[in-house]
Amino acid sequence: MTLHIGLSGFGGKDEAEDNLRIFAENGIKACEIAYTYSVYLKKPDAERIGKLAKELNIELSIHAPYFINLNSKEPEKRESSKKRVLACCESAHHLQCKKIIIHPGYYLGDSPEQTTKNVIKIIKELQEEIKKNKWDVNLCLETMGKNNVFGSLEEIKNVVNETGCSFCIDFAHVLARYKEHNLEEIKNSFPQEKWHCHFSGIQYGEKGEQKHLRTTKEDWKRILDFLKKNKKNATVICESPDPFNDALMGINLF
Repeated sequence: MTLHIGLSGFGGKDEAEDNLRIFAENGIKACEIAYTYSVYLKKPDAERIGKLAKELNIELSIHAPYFINLNSKEPEKRESSKKRVLACCESAHHLQCKKIIIHPGYYLGDSPEQTTKNVIKIIKELQEEIKKNKWDVNLCLETMGKNNVFGSLEEIKNVVNETGCSFCIDFAHVLARYKEHNLEEIKNSFPQEKWHCHFSGIQYGEKGEQKHLRTTKEDWKRILDFLKKNKKNATVICESPDPFNDALMGINLF
């Protein structure tokens, strides 16, 4: 198995390269660019940063902005969501990275089945645009931690099977949504050889996720043992409040 452990965020465009070098010196093999609110890297910066990441053997991925709802009732909001995703795809093209991680959206009164159909439709439309632009990227829908948000294991599996898009398994979100780790269901839902994952500690209540917490050794050991046992080739991005040091903990334990 191949395991790349990394973290979310490398700072702004002026500090990204120095931070990537620090990551490489410490054995960090992956970094997810947090376009939390906007796609902030312009083409020249993206090309320069992507080139350095390749040289340092750091796998880049992109987390799309949070302001995305592929199931919005309002056509203009659906189109805005699509534009944000496509902006991430174009940036990924310049960065020479392939994975775009997406929070799919909300039910907004629709059944899980209808929401799944709506999300599948938008994903297929996005894939057509990606094909037209000849971008070598893959949309990855993330498992979500709140009960009112589209993104259960079953829902993400169904969209992946129907569209051929990829997925992001957030182990903390699964714990928050189901109140247990559900590792066997994760394994059965995603038999693919390569996984993209998020990981952290998590605080949750009856409605699911409340906030991310520091990652403990016990957290890491549980997930690392699971990945080793199932011989999964995986990228694991740490999203804790201290992602750098918690990623190093995981690397040392592995």
